[in-house]
Amino acid sequence: MRLSLNVSTIQPVPLLEKIRIASEAGYHGIELWAAELYQYVGRGGEISDVEHALADHGLSVPSMIAVRNWGETTGREHQLALDEARRRFELSARIGAPLVVCTPPFSRVDLTAIVTGYQELLQIGRETGVHAVLEYISFFGGLSSLPDAVSVLDICADPDGCLVIDAFHNWNSTTHLDDLRALAPNRIAHYHIDDAASHLPRGSQVDADRVMPGDGIIDLKEELSLLKEKGYDRWLSLELFNAEWWAKDPLETAKIGIERIRILCSEAGIEI
Repeated sequence: MRLSLNVSTIQPVPLLEKIRIASEAGYHGIELWAAELYQYVGRGGEISDVEHALADHGLSVPSMIAVRNWGETTGREHQLALDEARRRFELSARIGAPLVVCTPPFSRVDLTAIVTGYQELLQIGRETGVHAVLEYISFFGGLSSLPDAVSVLDICADPDGCLVIDAFHNWNSTTHLDDLRALAPNRIAHYHIDDAASHLPRGSQVDADRVMPGDGIIDLKEELSLLKEKGYDRWLSLELFNAEWWAKDPLETAKIGIERIRILCSEAGIEI
């Protein structure tokens, strides 16, 4: 497996500085956000600057986050959402990211709309050479758990259908380890590693409650061991949205994160 730093972990550091920090801390890749790339260009930068920085620091981009509004829109608004999705898929292809994370609706919607929307994203993915990766978010109404997301893949019955697995969303939802155990290995495209605050009950936490691996309540060793048993050999990407860590030195945060993940992988018998 290879280790990646999601840029959300070291906000509000400038984009090119995040790339340098990820490399200096020892990560193999950096997970980028489309919105931040747009912001960089809007302030006078060029995507070529990002491409050069990635090459100079020897980093891959395992995935880009995210496309939205594809499962809850209709008519002209839905077409605009798909047009924007295509732009983000094409941007991902340019920076060498093989995956784009597809975020479900915030509120509960008819499952048919999510299935149809995801099928459209899968087709855009085939046309741009980038996989559309379905995401579930524990505090969203659209898809909040691994079983919810699997039901979409089952209905789509598309061989390209796949998921991003997230330790925090697994713990904070109705997902259980047996759900992950039952998941076909080819449906796991990417893995977000993070922990959940120990002082808040399951099902009540939001992004800001994620903590550094080893500081929370999730049995990450058990989950990683199961991934190994299933033959998962792709990326482990550290993804936090924690204001306390944002306030620290970003290089220190990145280094602590990679060291924690290395310890967990060693305990789970995983080579990185």
